[in-house]
Amino acid sequence: MAIIAVFQSPTLTQATYEESVRRLSGGRQRMMTPADWPVEGLLAHVAGQGAQGFRVVDVWESEEAFQRFGEKLMPILKAIGIEGQPEVYPAHTVVSA
Repeated sequence: MAIIAVFQSPTLTQATYEESVRRLSGGRQRMMTPADWPVEGLLAHVAGQGAQGFRVVDVWESEEAFQRFGEKLMPILKAIGIEGQPEVYPAHTVVSA
């Protein structure tokens, strides 16, 4: 079952997001396709500045895929000072173009 992960934290800014992308991707500025992620299973990734701060929303094909990603991501977030945990819940509907 697909899951949705929403991450927002006072320590997550566009600059810290971009640094996490550089570290996850081996130095690239952006990850443009699911194949750019360090693990398989990403269905969608959206990041942007909202009224309440910078937010990241991912859709993963399964909880297991998301957990594999977390094993790669969490040490990076800790190293650059991003605190907090994502809100994770099952997807009811996933539609893609």
